[in-house]
Amino acid sequence: MNKFKKITSKYPFLKFIGNRYVLVIIFVGVWLLFLDNYSYFEHQPLNKKLKELEDNRDYYINEIRKDSTSIQNLKNADKTEHYAREKYYMKRENEDIYIIDYPGDSIEKQKRTPH
Repeated sequence: MNKFKKITSKYPFLKFIGNRYVLVIIFVGVWLLFLDNYSYFEHQPLNKKLKELEDNRDYYINEIRKDSTSIQNLKNADKTEHYAREKYYMKRENEDIYIIDYPGDSIEKQKRTPH
């Protein structure tokens, strides 16, 4: 105890740290930050993973909405025919289709070429 009084007389701000309530608060703070299972450093990767999963959920909800509207559109016979003609190049009987492909016009070709 004598050494503590010498140190506190030399450094007066240590008197505040010598208080038992302050020591308990510091101990609890260190425990919660570093040692506990629910520590701050344990929560950071979990929060990052949670944010990533929430972003994925939002993306898939939007994709489900888009697909459900596409399904509703495909229930209409005219829309189904339009989709089949556009995506799969289907045609009616006695009809000719000419597909003109311009260089650099296709999205797939643009993805394959290195920039």
